[in-house]
Amino acid sequence: MIFKIIKPVLSAILQIALVAIALAWLLNSGAEAMGYRWQWERVPDYLAFYEDGEWWPAELLEGLIVTIKLSALALLFTLLFGLITALLKTSNSVVGRAIAHCYVEGIRNTPLLVQIYLLYFVFGPIIGLDRFSTAVFALALFQGAYTAEILRAGLNSVPKGQFEACRSIGLSRFYTYYDVILPQVVRRTLPPLTNEVVSLIKNSSIVSVMAIFDLTTEGRNIVAETAMPFEIWFTVAAIYLALTLTLSGFSAWLEYRLSQEKRS
Repeated sequence: MIFKIIKPVLSAILQIALVAIALAWLLNSGAEAMGYRWQWERVPDYLAFYEDGEWWPAELLEGLIVTIKLSALALLFTLLFGLITALLKTSNSVVGRAIAHCYVEGIRNTPLLVQIYLLYFVFGPIIGLDRFSTAVFALALFQGAYTAEILRAGLNSVPKGQFEACRSIGLSRFYTYYDVILPQVVRRTLPPLTNEVVSLIKNSSIVSVMAIFDLTTEGRNIVAETAMPFEIWFTVAAIYLALTLTLSGFSAWLEYRLSQEKRS
C-alpha cells in the first residue's frame, strides 16, 4: 500500500527534476547568448540575513509572510461568500436566487484588476476599508463567485432523501447542514476547491498594484534596485510554486484520509 502511494510521488519528482534540468540548460544557454552574467550568489541575501546572533527574514520572506496572511484571510471570506451564495442559489427564495445570480455573473464577467480598482478607489474609502482589508475583500469577492458554483454543484449532488431523513428525525436546518450535508459536500468538492485556493494564492499577486508589500511587490522593488530580473523573478516564481505544491500535496493527503474514513 505504501509503495503504491510513494511510486507516483517519486515518478512526479523525477519528471519535475528532468524538466528543471532542461529548463536550467535552456536558460543558461540563452543568458550566454545575451552576454548576461548570473548573480545567484546574491539571492540568499534577499531571503534571510544573520544579525546579532539571529536569523532575520529579508525582503522576499517578509513578502511571503504578507502573501500567506492575505491569502489565508481571503480564503476564509471566500468560503463564507461561496457558501452563502450557494445556499441562496439552491433556496426557494426568488429574491435570494436573483441576488446570488447577479453576484456570480457580475464578478465572473469582469476582470479582477478592475474590481480591485473600484474597491480601492471608490467603495473602499466610502465604507472605511484600509488597503489590506480592501485587498482581502477584493480577492474574497472574486474567488467567492467561482467557489459558489463548486459548492452549489456539491449541494445538488447530495440526494434529496438525506434532507428528508434529517427532517424526519427532528434535526434543525443548521445541524442538517453542519453534521450531514456539508461534510459530504467538502469530500465531493475537495479537488476543485483546492484549485480555487491555488488560484487565490496566485491572484494575490495582483494586489501589488495597491502598494501592498506582498511577495510580488518585494520582488519588483528588488529588481528595480539590483537589476537582477531573472534571478529574482525565478526565485519569486519558485516560492509561489513551492507554496501551491505544498497546498496541493496537503489536499491530496486529506482526500486520501477522507476516502479511508468513508470506507471504514
